[in-house]
Amino acid sequence: MKRSNSPRPRKGSGRIMGLDVGEKTIGIAMSDELGFTAQPYQTLKRKGDGEDLRVLRILMEEREISTVVVGLPKNMDGSIGRQARRVAAFAEKIETALDVPVVHWDERLSTVAAERVLIQADLSRAKRKKHVDKLAAAVILQGYLDSDPAAGVVSRPPPATDLSES
Repeated sequence: MKRSNSPRPRKGSGRIMGLDVGEKTIGIAMSDELGFTAQPYQTLKRKGDGEDLRVLRILMEEREISTVVVGLPKNMDGSIGRQARRVAAFAEKIETALDVPVVHWDERLSTVAAERVLIQADLSRAKRKKHVDKLAAAVILQGYLDSDPAAGVVSRPPPATDLSES
């Protein structure tokens, strides 16, 4: 695996955006200004990479985003499958097109954790479906915010070009 050489953003150096990227939607979460807590923000219905990037650019400018944390859906054994490669390819587009540092974060079970919270809140299935992606993004982002900054270097997935493995 390649390693990112960019330093970990310091708390308080701008808001951090968390993304749970799926095929149909992107869950979006934002940190507070000091980088201590993550809040669910919105769920974006995907309309193609170009339009998705345009909307993300607007949100990043409005919210003064300094870093984007993208949930990487690894397989349960830790391997990188087809969906993780697709997400990594989109994350690379974010980094290039929007000129912002992107961190890949292991998102295994983030949607499960978000579903549990919504079930405990006694929300109907329809309401859970409406909120689960942005809550999953908040779970991903909070995991990143709570991590040990001494870990420093962020692992990167392999290039997204070879989708033949799963």
